[in-house]
Amino acid sequence: MPKQAPELERSAVAPAPIPARDGEGELGDVSLRLPGRDVRRKRPPLLRFLLRWETLRRLVRVVVLMAIDSGGVFAGIFTALVVKSLIRTDSFQSSRAYGETRHFVAFAVLVCVLLFARSQLYSSRAQRPGFARIVASLFQTMVVAAIFAVVNGDRFQSYWIFYGSLFFAAVFVGGGRYLYERASGILLRAAGYRRRAVLVGSGRHIEAVAHALRDSADSPIELVGYISLTPRPQNGLRSLGDVDHLSEVLDSARIDEVIIADPDFPQPQAVELVDTCHQRGVAVRIAPSTMEILMSSAELVPGQSVPLFELKPPVFEGFDYFVKRVFDLVGATVLLVLLSPVLLALAAAIRVSSRGPALYRSHRPGMGGVPFACWKFRTMLHDADQAQSDLEPVNEASGPLFKIREDPRMTPLGRFLRRFSLDELPQLANVVAGQMSLVGPRPLPQRDFDRLEDWHKKRYLVLPGITGLWQVSGRSELDFDDLVRLDFLYLERWSVALDLTILLKTVPAVLMRRGAF
Repeated sequence: MPKQAPELERSAVAPAPIPARDGEGELGDVSLRLPGRDVRRKRPPLLRFLLRWETLRRLVRVVVLMAIDSGGVFAGIFTALVVKSLIRTDSFQSSRAYGETRHFVAFAVLVCVLLFARSQLYSSRAQRPGFARIVASLFQTMVVAAIFAVVNGDRFQSYWIFYGSLFFAAVFVGGGRYLYERASGILLRAAGYRRRAVLVGSGRHIEAVAHALRDSADSPIELVGYISLTPRPQNGLRSLGDVDHLSEVLDSARIDEVIIADPDFPQPQAVELVDTCHQRGVAVRIAPSTMEILMSSAELVPGQSVPLFELKPPVFEGFDYFVKRVFDLVGATVLLVLLSPVLLALAAAIRVSSRGPALYRSHRPGMGGVPFACWKFRTMLHDADQAQSDLEPVNEASGPLFKIREDPRMTPLGRFLRRFSLDELPQLANVVAGQMSLVGPRPLPQRDFDRLEDWHKKRYLVLPGITGLWQVSGRSELDFDDLVRLDFLYLERWSVALDLTILLKTVPAVLMRRGAF
């Protein structure tokens, strides 16, 4: 070791020769020049502005997003006060609501902007969190504003202004940001803005990640090609060589980010890959595996000679269960009351259009695999269950699921109900009864449950839901194993904000009829 120290010292300051392509496949000596400064240090803002107009673009982005957030908070408070006046006085007192809104909005906007900035909601397009973080930050804003008002001596007959404003602000801010994302995405694509990316990993993982990125119409990622650790797969992408030539690829192909698409990527090569990318200002992202999803909720067990992390079962208990149950009970009850005319009209239409009852009781395994009566509007002929065995050869779904796009057992009205998921509405009664949740893993028929693998059944540790990540992430277009992994992701990262996000995203997913059949 002492003899090696001088060489190590020299290698830290001198260029290190590495093999590189030269001519027709022969290797020449190319020196890797290490940067003479901290690679994490950014260029001065003025220089960035002069070189790439980056400062101006960031300034416009932040100003527009802050305007959307400020307007959304103002509209949320104003709408909450108008609704309150309509309920109490049966009159539209806009001028009074406007005056009260001006009294509260300055402090609320200040706190909101600070919390949004803390949550990186003004970061670049690729780094901005989703709607769950928006709701969480708005909830924190409501708590801070309520505490400030009470300490300041303000008195309220009810606290509707806080939770009412939270609801409407979430709608306005979330809606405004959604429109901004769509509009800015269209403009960026029209201007040719794309993030050039390279996939690195083994064949089957590269193919899966490439397929997912290609299927996303709004993805700003342009897949330049792949670097595979295994024999080159036939995935339609351009092969860029092996990992040893990554630095050349980054320099010659103007790559913006490298995506590691392999949960078994060798650690020594991963460290070298990250260092190579960061020296060139290239972002490194990782497509998560099931293990990485699990590790996000792992807890350190202290007092061990080796650091150990415990993976606790994703069971909603204690305060979490109380919060989720109250959320489900209140939400399902309100929806049942509001939708009762629609439910009655659909029931009458089903009875008139075809022979049989309006409701269909499907016995399905629930939490722990215990069966329960899952209510649905009847969408098929009355003897549909007996005919299913004859249709097994034409099943179009992957894994244990049974789905057919043009199911001959479907009634004309039933096809319409299925297309917009209206047949699921009676399950609100299951939620009130405590047999289901508004959001959770979808309950499968007994036929599908019997064909599950053991690792699939982790999704039955909690109450099944009316909607879930399945419904907002592609629905029937996804492979069954991918659907189960979405359930795992939900179980490990559950929060009320996530439930609310999924509920709100279910509406456009249903209206756009993505993958529903």
